[in-house]
Amino acid sequence: MARVQPPTEPSTTKLQTQQKTINRRIDRLRERISELEAFDLKTVRNGLTPEVRGLEVRIKDTLVRCFGESTSTYNDLQSAASLAFYPRFLTNGKPIDYQGRLEKNIKRSIELLRQGQQTLMEDLADYEHEHETDLDVTQVNGVLSRRVFVVHGHDDGSRETVARFLEKLGFDAVILHEQANQGRTVIEKVEAHGDVGFAVVLLTPDDIGCVKGGTPEPRARQNVILELGYFIGRLGRGKVCALKRGVLEIPSDYAGVVYESLEGNWKQALGRELEEAGHEIDWNKVMRS
Repeated sequence: MARVQPPTEPSTTKLQTQQKTINRRIDRLRERISELEAFDLKTVRNGLTPEVRGLEVRIKDTLVRCFGESTSTYNDLQSAASLAFYPRFLTNGKPIDYQGRLEKNIKRSIELLRQGQQTLMEDLADYEHEHETDLDVTQVNGVLSRRVFVVHGHDDGSRETVARFLEKLGFDAVILHEQANQGRTVIEKVEAHGDVGFAVVLLTPDDIGCVKGGTPEPRARQNVILELGYFIGRLGRGKVCALKRGVLEIPSDYAGVVYESLEGNWKQALGRELEEAGHEIDWNKVMRS
């Protein structure tokens, strides 16, 4: 049985990290908007005060943190950090309306920062859509799925023995040929029924093959090897158990990995694998099977 560790950072963790990062950037923009909305215009007597300058610095820093200084989005939004008003000439001795000008600049800045928020929210939606297939499909409403996909070749006896054992333990054994085709190819059927919490792969000597010029030896069917790789990629290697019958060629990519023999005490071994993957196992049923 293959005993390998799952990836150190599952796709779900990466997705959650990116979600937190983008949401934090949205919050940073919201903080600057709140500061602008709360700014007291009555405190402004000339074009540039320490309060205005400090707000400009914080807005620019936030835009850099959120989008990067060399990005097109930053270039589109950077004027949000320009609040102070500097008249080009005096207005015939009349008082300059700094407050009115600053109020217009603040409204423009708020609108630009809201556009930045919208850009980030769209980025978040796009990222989640692109990575929705990377989510942990092994859980439904927070509960680990007890559907187990049984990958098999031509050894119907081994397939039925393993499937019935899983059912006795309270699992739902998913066997591909028992599912409706609906005009789909084999790999499309595998993908359609891949929302499982675990996979058992039966490596049985159904074919004979070798490298060019080598000696033919028993090996599993090629579709079994393909599906083995598929479920390792989909579920993580810690949720895939390989059982083999007899002596057969093991793919070189998996050399050194231990597989449990179907001629040995495979039921207890499979039970341990399922338990380590997070499933509850009734060991009384295991021992009586």
